[in-house]
Amino acid sequence: MFKSYRRIAFLVLAGIVFLGVDLFAHDTHVSHITARPLADNIIMPQSRRIAFAHDRRQAVVITEASALIDIIESTATTTIEIRLQNKTNRRQEAELIIPVPDGAVVKGFAYDGPNGDITAKILEKEEAKRIYRSLVSKIIDPALVEFIGYNLIQSSVFPVEARGKQKIRITYEHLLETDGGRVDYILPRSESLNYSVPWKITANIKSKRGISTVYSPSHKIKTTRLDLRSIHDSPNPGKNFAMVTVAPEEGKKPGAFRLSYMMAKKGVTASIFSYPDSKVGGGYFLLLAAVPERSKDTENAIKRELTLVIDRSGSMRGKKLAQVKEAAMQVIAGLKMGESFNVILYSNNVESFSPRPVKKTKESEAKAERYIESITAMGGTNIAAALSKALGQKPTKNTLPIVLFLTDGIPTVGQTSEVEIGKIITKSNPYERRVFTFGVGVDVNAPLLEKIAAKSKAKSEFILPDEDVEVKVGKVFRRLNGPALANAKLEVLGADGKPAIGRTRDVVPDTLGDLFAGDQLVVLGQYVGTEKMAFRLTGNDGVKNRKFKFKFNSAKANLKNGFVPRLWASRKIAELIEIVRQMGADSKVSKNDPRVKELTDEIIRLSTEFGILTEYTAFLAREGTELHDVHAIRRQTGANLERRAMRSRSGRSAVNQSVNFKAMKSAEGLNYRNDFYDANMNRVSVANVQQINDRAYYRKNNRWIDSRLVNKKQSQIKPDNVIEFGTDEFFKFTYRLAKQNRQGSIAVRGDVVLLVDGKTWLIKMPR
Repeated sequence: MFKSYRRIAFLVLAGIVFLGVDLFAHDTHVSHITARPLADNIIMPQSRRIAFAHDRRQAVVITEASALIDIIESTATTTIEIRLQNKTNRRQEAELIIPVPDGAVVKGFAYDGPNGDITAKILEKEEAKRIYRSLVSKIIDPALVEFIGYNLIQSSVFPVEARGKQKIRITYEHLLETDGGRVDYILPRSESLNYSVPWKITANIKSKRGISTVYSPSHKIKTTRLDLRSIHDSPNPGKNFAMVTVAPEEGKKPGAFRLSYMMAKKGVTASIFSYPDSKVGGGYFLLLAAVPERSKDTENAIKRELTLVIDRSGSMRGKKLAQVKEAAMQVIAGLKMGESFNVILYSNNVESFSPRPVKKTKESEAKAERYIESITAMGGTNIAAALSKALGQKPTKNTLPIVLFLTDGIPTVGQTSEVEIGKIITKSNPYERRVFTFGVGVDVNAPLLEKIAAKSKAKSEFILPDEDVEVKVGKVFRRLNGPALANAKLEVLGADGKPAIGRTRDVVPDTLGDLFAGDQLVVLGQYVGTEKMAFRLTGNDGVKNRKFKFKFNSAKANLKNGFVPRLWASRKIAELIEIVRQMGADSKVSKNDPRVKELTDEIIRLSTEFGILTEYTAFLAREGTELHDVHAIRRQTGANLERRAMRSRSGRSAVNQSVNFKAMKSAEGLNYRNDFYDANMNRVSVANVQQINDRAYYRKNNRWIDSRLVNKKQSQIKPDNVIEFGTDEFFKFTYRLAKQNRQGSIAVRGDVVLLVDGKTWLIKMPR
């Protein structure tokens, strides 16, 4: 049970906010300030590790940290709970430091343990400065530097009993930043890859206006939506409570936890994050749009026509076919009365439940169930004929035509050429059917299934041997419940409302397709110029054509949105790799093809600049790889792309690429560790590249090198300035970086070589 005390043990280091004052300027009076000595153990759970004074290293450790965030409208109350353990045989004292956003007000402090000598004091600027500098110098670790710009709550001193455990809880409240109908929350945490303290994060959001969507660019989240009628007095009915949990596997993921939610309004809601970058002529943008969920008592405006295409070749015999049959029955059961369906079976030949899709009735559903139950497995795999049959059916009027295409093998009967089968989807789809493909197992032509899905404005799924077909198919089908905006398109308009030519570039995805009820749309790209413009989302809701307009003001671009160019680069690299991969369908195309060479160079450039590596470019981070050797890098990358992306068409080593590609292509959150699946479907990561703020750094020869400098020989990198860690000059430089939101660049462990304002700086850590 926690014990609370009025004499709360925290010190608000308000001076670190730098409100127009250079706190790191040299001051001979600092040493004359008298204050209680710092405790031996320094605890910062939001940093990459527990920071300790050298004489008490590993005395007190953090075993777990959690954050409970309660957001009501635009006010957030954050409760951080920390579990400690004393590993020694004597009582220990500790100093707790928590970085918090500007304007935070401490609401409570409690800990589980005996009464301690607790004091409370608000430090004045000079004393706060002395405490901060003392910590950095005493710990000999730049970890604290990353949090310059935040207030710091400090609590001391609480005893941690010998071999004992203790829980600490601290609660603070602050107002959140808003941008139109979007509310943004940030929980400061280290971006360092050395971060290892496991966190559990939960957020509860309440809004009278209703919640349109919840988004996190930093972590994978699960969102549960509810209506709380007691606070629901909005004229726009909608769900006004969201419980957000961070996925358990994300517990040790580094980086600040970022969360945004948009308030609901009629129709599609949208908001834009932007990041300025003169190098691209303007900057980067992320358009976040949300399609409202339909109420249970409202019929979908667009009805579906669903065709199930089932592989019944001999390799499907047994458990796979049983799961597919159960999935097919559930899909048909999930259709609404009056929607249409058909079932097509293929092995050597193609058969169908009906010559064309039929309306769902109790009678047609019962007949379909008997038909599905009678399916047996035998013969080969005639993918071309099955695909042609599904696409050529006469459509049901006023419906969205969807195909769920399942296979567990490569084409073995009829047309087997990947190139020719690919032409079917691009040239013989007169009714624009959306073909969602499912590769069952790993013995499938993964690039072919991806192409079929992508070219028909759909998506591909791969069901690994230990996964359930029924679960995967059911999950996709449920997402397709309620088409809300068919044939969605995004246009760019100028201030005059006319199409704005040349104002955006490299937008991903370049084709939107269909949006379903509850969908969250994330579009990224570069913007050019600073004049005002707008995005217009258009589509058909089954009744009429709809238009939604969203204003974009580049003046709101912010360096704190460094995640935007990173996410853009991730998707752009995936797009380029996919082009190379599809070229592999033609065995005559090799890495020496001029088109492949051009794509390879662009993949290398983006991967190097943004520190976003894949299985084809992970070697760039390897110690000993000379990044200035352009020809060697091109040869190695080209060889990897040819051997893996172009020539590996089926098997586990092909499916792993499809899984990686899908994750990058649809990336909505950061991948700090550059995690990916290797050819054996093992999860691997890259440790020698660090993404910090909006920059990337490579570890070479025991130094972290700015990605903008790695194309030079190490011997050619001549620093214009050399700064020793912990000196007055070091702190002045830290403040300079903080103004650009790049102070984390010198918070890594080890020497750092970086480019700032056109000059090269070397920050030297003590040995």
